[in-house]
Amino acid sequence: MDKNLTGLLFIICGPSGVGKGTVIRHLKKKYPWFKYPISHTTREIRPGEKDGEVYHFISREEFEKGIKEGKFLEWARVHETNYYGTLKKPIIEALKAGEVIVREVDVQGAHSMKKVVPAKNLVTIFLKAESKEKLLSRIAKRGELPQAEIRRRMRSAEREMDQADDFNYQVWNLQDQIRKCVGDVKKIIEAELKKAGLSA
Repeated sequence: MDKNLTGLLFIICGPSGVGKGTVIRHLKKKYPWFKYPISHTTREIRPGEKDGEVYHFISREEFEKGIKEGKFLEWARVHETNYYGTLKKPIIEALKAGEVIVREVDVQGAHSMKKVVPAKNLVTIFLKAESKEKLLSRIAKRGELPQAEIRRRMRSAEREMDQADDFNYQVWNLQDQIRKCVGDVKKIIEAELKKAGLSA
């Protein structure tokens, strides 16, 4: 990895149902000039989704080929079934250009990125729910998901919440308090940008 990287990569992490996607949507409105890379995944496209909006949908064979060729900065099999990953090239090019990147990843992906991206270019933020019970209730209410996937997400969420201390920051996303959560994340971003000599 190039040690002369000047940009900053913010990772937004946390268990399923904690509100990562909602936080990212708010950040896009506040900081539209930041880079927001899109994940590649092998999961099936759902009704209403379009390739290239939230995910790039590719086959398992294509994904595994990319793994062998070292194309992913991080990748993981999430919820024991599908692959999800972040391509390395766009992230590294943005960091070399001194840009700010915001990326939503799962806990596995965050640990993989920490092994590759220099600590001075990486800020990890873990979103927390008020309790495991509340979080599992949020997951269970996602009626568009099959019951088997909801159960897998619940098991994953319980494991992930136990790893919050591995992150630079922990931010509470309490029920019906998304504005406060987003505000806390913005404060972290702006403080870290100032420390790195970058502008928001």
